[in-house]
Amino acid sequence: MSASPTAPARDDERRSPFVRLSALLAGNEPGRAPLSAAVGEPQHAMPGFAGAVLAENIASFSRYPRAEGTPTFRGAVARWLQRRFNLPRPVDPESEVLALNGSREGLFSAALVARRLLSHKARPVMLLPNPFYAAYAAGAEAAGCEAMVLPTTRGSGWLPDLDALTPELLERTVAIYLASPANPQGAVASRAYLSRLLELVRQHDAYLFSDECYSEIYLGEEAPTGILEVAGPDYARAIAFNSLSKRSSLPGLRAGFCAGDPEFLKAFLAFRWVAAPQVPEPLQAVAAAALDDEAHVEHSRALYRAKFDLADRILEGRFGYERPGGGFFLWLDVSHLATAECTGGEAAALKLWREQGLRTVPGGYLARQDLTGANPCQNWLRVALVHDLPTSEEVLNRLVAALD
Repeated sequence: MSASPTAPARDDERRSPFVRLSALLAGNEPGRAPLSAAVGEPQHAMPGFAGAVLAENIASFSRYPRAEGTPTFRGAVARWLQRRFNLPRPVDPESEVLALNGSREGLFSAALVARRLLSHKARPVMLLPNPFYAAYAAGAEAAGCEAMVLPTTRGSGWLPDLDALTPELLERTVAIYLASPANPQGAVASRAYLSRLLELVRQHDAYLFSDECYSEIYLGEEAPTGILEVAGPDYARAIAFNSLSKRSSLPGLRAGFCAGDPEFLKAFLAFRWVAAPQVPEPLQAVAAAALDDEAHVEHSRALYRAKFDLADRILEGRFGYERPGGGFFLWLDVSHLATAECTGGEAAALKLWREQGLRTVPGGYLARQDLTGANPCQNWLRVALVHDLPTSEEVLNRLVAALD
């Protein structure tokens, strides 16, 4: 078996899923008071100390922030990584950590640097799971690489099948993007999977960009493995991306970080000094305080587990529902709604909006078609369980009322 080749991206596949959703719903009135379960924007309370820390550091808005981040923030990142993951050695905050204006910005711009460092590769590609976070493909194509999608199916554990990666394809590969827990299926990559993937990356002179922004939203007892745990002792070719958006319910803070390969981060920092948005120092102070506190994270994680307990009860036997390993999305099979004119995902999203006022995302908007012209996610629906418990129960009940 080999990786499925990708058809050239259509213009609509390059548009934001949320722009496409707005176009789909335009002209349709909501059947009930509107309720959004479309955007992965945590609605849990932010840490109670955030406002006070921001006020204490407000004077720092008077100066430009440094591209690499403050020593305080990078130190907090290094301490958190050491506490959270079983690292082969402590990460050096001076050379192996950089501040990001949220993980999305870093995941995009890292592609430009990787291509520059591997400019000798002919017919360059970047490999993405399908479905994927839109920033991956945008970064790959901005870097002049083909964004090639790799199938993720129930049979492959909702992760790319590593046996499908041929040596010929890997020789062309500049970087591989992987999210664990995955967005949207919530699959968690095992230590063995990550080790094998990183070995392939190193053998073929590529980089592994590990999107770990859902790492703290896990629904079992065992925390997901991070790429740095298997990348020691030098962390070569491995870069982990994370942020405070999901972990600490601070999506508007726009504070994230990347950590790992010091040679890559040296080049990335040089790029960031001239071309990347910096993170204001007061916001870095809030992020550092949040990284040093686990109580609010544990409370938030308990809320997510309670919401999926509800989903287990309400969605049992419906829509191919499976409790994910992590993340906060439902990934639902709505193929029974497909028609000749409309995919199942689009039909479900329209029906939910028209009848229940519930905003959701067709799975096909998060993926790309293969050479057969088929989008493997066109009959799936993504639903974000980001609200409080009563509102999340309302989301689940509206789903069943409209789609069952």
